[in-house]
Amino acid sequence: MSIFRFIRKIYQFFVDIPIKEGTVLNDRYEVLSVIGTGSYGIVYLCKDVKTKENRVVKQLRPSKRRNKKEVELFENETSVLRKLNHKNMPVLYEAFSNNGYFFYAMSFIEGDNLEDELFLSKKNFNEKESLLILAHLLELVDYLHKKGIYHQDLRTPNILLKNKRLFLIDFGLSKQRVSVDQFHSSHNKQEDILEMKQQDYYDLGELLLYLLYTTYSSKNKKALPWTEELSLEKETVHLLKKLLKIHGPYTDTSEISTDLHAALKAQEKVN
Repeated sequence: MSIFRFIRKIYQFFVDIPIKEGTVLNDRYEVLSVIGTGSYGIVYLCKDVKTKENRVVKQLRPSKRRNKKEVELFENETSVLRKLNHKNMPVLYEAFSNNGYFFYAMSFIEGDNLEDELFLSKKNFNEKESLLILAHLLELVDYLHKKGIYHQDLRTPNILLKNKRLFLIDFGLSKQRVSVDQFHSSHNKQEDILEMKQQDYYDLGELLLYLLYTTYSSKNKKALPWTEELSLEKETVHLLKKLLKIHGPYTDTSEISTDLHAALKAQEKVN
């Protein structure tokens, strides 16, 4: 660790102190507990004192609030959330600041984190179950892409499960396609959009592969490629190879949907 990184860590340790339980933010949100910390945010479970309902409030880490780039990232996340209107994604209520500290409030989605399901509950997903989870996720990704939003962080900690329903959270790294009149700037070329789309597709592939490995028990001391370790239907292998860019990558969610449908169809014949 470099000396500069060490100093930054020490600074963050003393500055990024979570807000105490019982504190009321913006005269409305009473802090109940800290439910998460990320590289640039602290997330609180709060009670809305007006509606008596639970809410989630995210705070930009105090150590980041004077960093223009970090503030812009936080504001971008707020902007993304404002555009969402999907029952399987958070609802933004308001963004606010207090004494130079930045916050936003959103809906509280109760569910089991997929990361905890895998590591703590040791839940397994067979090939069909894994493909069905991908199908749910693909629907959400398609919704985002049609709105010009690219999640860029499709990982197990950002997926919640409740009563067989799947929810997508944490848009902190999301990118947006800007308005048509700005489209010809260097940041908004067609290649850049395709790259952002394919990053989400690649993340879906990694996630699918991860789920498929939950039922795998190693019999070899030597690690082998997943194509040799996992016994999968050829349609699933084809889908994975394209998602992971081993073969010609996908350019649109409709292409993935077609191959995913074929993979699920193959599962019906097996079962």
